[in-house]
Amino acid sequence: MPAAVVKEIDHINSSYRKLIESAPFVAVATAGPEGLDCSPKGDAPGFVRILDDKTLAIPDRPGNNRIDGFRNIVRDPRIALLFLIPGVGETLRVNGRAAISIEPALMQSFAVKRQAAALRADRARRERLFSLLEGDRALEAMGCEHAKSIARAYPRPAASSPELSQGKLGGETYDRELPERIKAQLY
Repeated sequence: MPAAVVKEIDHINSSYRKLIESAPFVAVATAGPEGLDCSPKGDAPGFVRILDDKTLAIPDRPGNNRIDGFRNIVRDPRIALLFLIPGVGETLRVNGRAAISIEPALMQSFAVKRQAAALRADRARRERLFSLLEGDRALEAMGCEHAKSIARAYPRPAASSPELSQGKLGGETYDRELPERIKAQLY
């Protein structure tokens, strides 16, 4: 039996728990009538909460104020999560079904700067978990140094925003103010 199949389980074991609790980033994929959506979610490690060995809670922050994933979950509960830890060549994939919770205690438990999680906390009920414990080949192939060189060469938002927004966004001021704008809008 291939190693990738052996590592697939239907609950969170101690190894997967450590990865989830250490991950500052998860990609959240959903599907709906308009198609697929994959949204990046990030925060301090532990921001995705393990409620029991089959349920995760993910806070929703204001971010870019798009609610594509939210709309999709309401219409189609299937969800896929990909947990990443920068610099670690291991990923954890979780496939399952999600539900939207507006439970005040749960939302308040995710408060940052006294602001509860916006709109909802997703409760993802896991059906399948699998990890690439020996190191994800895609991450290994990319390599950290290679990723840094790509990041240096990648155009900043100032370069692409004017074209995409028909001149409404962009420029050096936009780039310079971006880090503070992100901090101010996140929580």
